[in-house]
Amino acid sequence: MMKILILGDVYGRPGRKILKDKLATIIAEQAIDFTIVNGENASGGNGLSTKNAKELLNLPIDVITMGNHVWQQKELLETIADFPQIIRPLNYPEPCPGKGYDFFNCTLKDGRTKKIAVVNLSGQIFMPNLNCPFNLMAPLRESLKAAADLVLVDFHAEATSEKIAFGYFMDGYATAVYGTHTHVQTADERILTGGTAYITDIGMTGPLDGVIGVDSQIILDTMLTKRPSRFVTATGSVQINGIILTIDELENKVTHITRLYQTYETDQ
Repeated sequence: MMKILILGDVYGRPGRKILKDKLATIIAEQAIDFTIVNGENASGGNGLSTKNAKELLNLPIDVITMGNHVWQQKELLETIADFPQIIRPLNYPEPCPGKGYDFFNCTLKDGRTKKIAVVNLSGQIFMPNLNCPFNLMAPLRESLKAAADLVLVDFHAEATSEKIAFGYFMDGYATAVYGTHTHVQTADERILTGGTAYITDIGMTGPLDGVIGVDSQIILDTMLTKRPSRFVTATGSVQINGIILTIDELENKVTHITRLYQTYETDQ
């Protein structure tokens, strides 16, 4: 069996540090063959800087997907082409730097190679008004399935209904569709009737003692006063959230989708 580890939105320095401290151990203990992380919040909770991209890619990470904060660190507009491992949402209008999907080779423990297509898409409900992900993917579903052994889709979206609908839309075409963006892990992991593994949101990697990554008192003050405040990354305990896909190497289908939720009592 092949195993793929996919981790939810890495948030700020606490998220980066916990991966530096724990990722290699998780990969060894779980016998992981390929690792994907969402990095759109990795720099102060707001985008991904060039420096932090290099920091993450120095870890055993094969692909970084992004989301609606992809261009918040403006330098990435100029440097994203230097990182073939970074995939940004496909539905940004052209011309746009970077790639919305790409193919990656994964060498298994016995020396065989699997070709993996990784796709990143942004939802539309309560999100930036990008091109429709459904219409955009419709002509690509067959070609991606034919071109790769495995097709993995990071659907970065807010609304659970849109995520679930997209899972059904890709059922039988994608190996797995997993949601990111809300930073809250859902408990609806399953394999759809067409064989596609699905979960609405895989959660986040970063501060546990905050409000989806931000210092909780700042969020409470904002909600009580209705006045904006500068967000500051929460400190204290941290979490690593994600999923592990166990895949039949002969059939190229997921046999198990397992949630990963680990917490660490350490001040980051």
